[in-house]
Amino acid sequence: MDIQVFFIQVLNSVQYGLLLFLVASGLTLIFGIMGVINLAHASFYMLGAYAAFVLSSLTGSLFWALVLGTVLAVAFGYLLEWAFFSFLYRRDHLQQVLLTYGLILVFEELRSIAVGDDVHGVPVPAALSASIPLGSTMSYPIYNLFISAACLVVGALLFLLLRRTRLGMMIRAGASNREMTRSLGIDINFVFRVVFALGVALAAFAGMVNAPASSVYPGMGNQVLIVCFVVVVIGGIGSVSGALVAALLIGFIDTFGKVFLPDYSGMLVYLLMAVILVWRPEGLFRQRAA
Repeated sequence: MDIQVFFIQVLNSVQYGLLLFLVASGLTLIFGIMGVINLAHASFYMLGAYAAFVLSSLTGSLFWALVLGTVLAVAFGYLLEWAFFSFLYRRDHLQQVLLTYGLILVFEELRSIAVGDDVHGVPVPAALSASIPLGSTMSYPIYNLFISAACLVVGALLFLLLRRTRLGMMIRAGASNREMTRSLGIDINFVFRVVFALGVALAAFAGMVNAPASSVYPGMGNQVLIVCFVVVVIGGIGSVSGALVAALLIGFIDTFGKVFLPDYSGMLVYLLMAVILVWRPEGLFRQRAA
């Protein structure tokens, strides 16, 4: 492997890892803070991709689609938590799994009714459609670099929200001790609603920003769901920092595994999870909200 190919694979690994981080960070917040096993979380990634397809067609701009789609995702997550998930906190995990699996079926059917079952493409903005030459024969798309940069910006804003704002303090307090937080006069139901809306928006944004780099197709969230749970388990339930480290690890192992060990690449991620769980059963980071 020459240096150009190696550098391209590094960029691909970072891009894949950061996209996984956006989706998994919302999942680990919802699971770690609210205690809800949300199998439908990857459906928000799919809905985000379809939102990018529809909104970019209506507005003629991917950037406006990202803005409008993120706002709609926050509102959708807030209403969804109020209508369904607020009733699950005191239920056992089996009922959570049944409801969220049912939501997967509902979202897939609504998607089929609204936009059909065809495979769609989202055009790359003209300003980002060029490529950067790497050597004399290879190049790397500028839009792929934009994906990584957008994920980094959103991830940085997420860390600032959790560590430097009053809302983040309430989220971390609710994750640490729910009853004590409620006794201090904090509306924990509102905090949970915001956390869920934030998780939905993160997954939807990942789907929207990645839509031009990949096709938009039915069931695309199913491929992301299992890997995101692996990220959460490796990083530590409730830890956004752990989700970042785990997502980047998986990005590198999956990408380079397909290059060097294509016959075994499908099992390398799960082998990594098994090794880490034997070493640290609680994951790389202890359970916390950031």
